[in-house]
Amino acid sequence: MSYKIVTDSCANLTDKQIEEYGVEILSLKYYIEDREFDSFVKGKKTDYAETYRLLREKTMITTSLASREDCDRVIPPILESGEDVLVLAFSSGLSGTCQNIMLAAEDYREMFPDRKIIVVDTLCASLGQGMAVHYAVKLKNEGKSMEEVADWLEKNKLSICHVFTIDDLLFLKRGGRLSGTSAVFGTLLGIKPLLHVADDGKLYVTGKARGRKAALEHLINSVGERGTDVAHQDIFIVHGDCEDEALYLADEIKKRYNVKNIVYNMIDPVIAAHAGPGTLAVFFIGTQR
Repeated sequence: MSYKIVTDSCANLTDKQIEEYGVEILSLKYYIEDREFDSFVKGKKTDYAETYRLLREKTMITTSLASREDCDRVIPPILESGEDVLVLAFSSGLSGTCQNIMLAAEDYREMFPDRKIIVVDTLCASLGQGMAVHYAVKLKNEGKSMEEVADWLEKNKLSICHVFTIDDLLFLKRGGRLSGTSAVFGTLLGIKPLLHVADDGKLYVTGKARGRKAALEHLINSVGERGTDVAHQDIFIVHGDCEDEALYLADEIKKRYNVKNIVYNMIDPVIAAHAGPGTLAVFFIGTQR
């Protein structure tokens, strides 16, 4: 049976990936003062420069999870066309988006009794979630059924490692997205927090680096230390308006580990509102998070 893969804008997929994968995107929203914006608009390339400028000025940018209306715009038309739907959702440890999609899916199953819809809580964020989509599309193209792809994701999603550093813990603390530590050291001059997404899909501080260069070295070393057969992986990198450092990270990973393909993208405003400018993350398959 034919099926379509759907994810949300927090997957931070590039425009090229979205087109090549043939996936549909549920857009989360963000708010600057009284203005509402969609994080993703199909067919439109969004300029994030102003958003990052405001974030650097510590402007409060708020966000909202994917609503029922957002789901209605994307999922029912696919079901009406005769295709089933596999949704790969933003981590339930960081957003209520997955729960909203699951609730909507219950109604869609009653509305379209001849169609199937499966929702996977990826427990991933940003291009980690994008990496889950990447592998799902690959399996689909190999002829795997929707159920087989969903089963693979459930068994393997916790092998998608998320390692990142940020410039300022203010954004994570302000948005309530930081768990497991008071992270007082993050406010100290020259100290850069090191974080990851754990098995529960939440963010945790794992250590600290003395300076940005040391933080980048930690990201590079993590790929070699924790990655599985790294040379044959596609490595994903996202950055919070620090493209030069993302390119440096990509070059070093290619050079040290003989990696052939690295995909990188800018962090969208919804995640940037909570992570802040200067965030830099690398995603890869490892034995454990």
